Amino acid sequence: MAGGVGSRFWPVSTETFPKQFHDMLGTGDTLIQKTFQRLSQSIPKENIFILTNERYNDLVFQQLPEVTNRQVVLEPAMRNTAPCILYASLKIQKENPDAVMIVAPSDHWIEDEDAFTKNVQDAFNFCENNNALMTLGIQPTFPNTGYGYIEYNTQSTEKIKPVNQFREKPDYQTAKEFIAKGNFLWNAGIFMWSVKTVLETFKTNQPELFALFEKGIPVYNTDFEDDFIRDNYGKAENISVDYAIMEKSNNVYVLPATFDWNDLGTWGSLYDKLDKDDNNNAVVNARTLTEDASGNMIRTKDNKVVVVDGLKDYIIVDKDEVLLIYPKTKEQDIKKVLKNVKNNFGNHLG
Repeated sequence: MAGGVGSRFWPVSTETFPKQFHDMLGTGDTLIQKTFQRLSQSIPKENIFILTNERYNDLVFQQLPEVTNRQVVLEPAMRNTAPCILYASLKIQKENPDAVMIVAPSDHWIEDEDAFTKNVQDAFNFCENNNALMTLGIQPTFPNTGYGYIEYNTQSTEKIKPVNQFREKPDYQTAKEFIAKGNFLWNAGIFMWSVKTVLETFKTNQPELFALFEKGIPVYNTDFEDDFIRDNYGKAENISVDYAIMEKSNNVYVLPATFDWNDLGTWGSLYDKLDKDDNNNAVVNARTLTEDASGNMIRTKDNKVVVVDGLKDYIIVDKDEVLLIYPKTKEQDIKKVLKNVKNNFGNHLG
């Protein structure tokens, strides 16, 4: 899934060039390139589909030149994750009714890719033999209020656990209670299932959504598919796959992941994963001179020289027409800042 805008990473991430197409970590690869490489350890490259908004079609082919038109599934409207997953599942079923699928966001950071590949293979094996909707859960390292949580059944002695329920993003005290209980995991939004199971689940739990996309089965994977999707995709409800099927199903299982994970949703989460200088500043694409400056996230284009004195725990991002200097503690408000910038200075800046 590579259709999001990533507005909390503004000004680097914009509607015309969102974060999944940027080298956010300064590694030489963009996030979508890293994700494609990671998944190709488990899946033949020709069987990896990229679900993205039609405006990003050219960016996908620029960054993943090995993919074919068949593999790029374009959304003409933004409708959250359930419609695009249902659409792709119907296309895949038409190619291979026995397929087992993984659904993964394109913008996550995973350090131990060997552990990820092993976890995915364990999940695939389970889904091949069971009528199961599976997800990978991340062991919480602190009471994070920005993630949803998965509560699993403590009675199970198996590695793969039945899920009791999904829990919404909690407040700090509730998050602390979740962690203290020991059977709560972060919801990473990585799912595995057989195409047969997921389509049966959509048909049961989202009959209207299923009926909308089912009408296209005769034209999927043909020259007439684009016309059908252009006419019908915008009619789909704007709904996440969690709400649409996961929270309503009783055949959901979770595998506690054995790899470190970060959803790279904010500048602060990126800061956490980058190496730091002697003053605990995280620096990407910049040469810095700092004095009494620590805990800052500093990013520029083209190795610019940045001099910082007297700032602590700030986001400092320089990109083209925009310079952002903003407290890390208020990073969740960057979406509001972006809205104000657009209102005052023009939509082209976002």
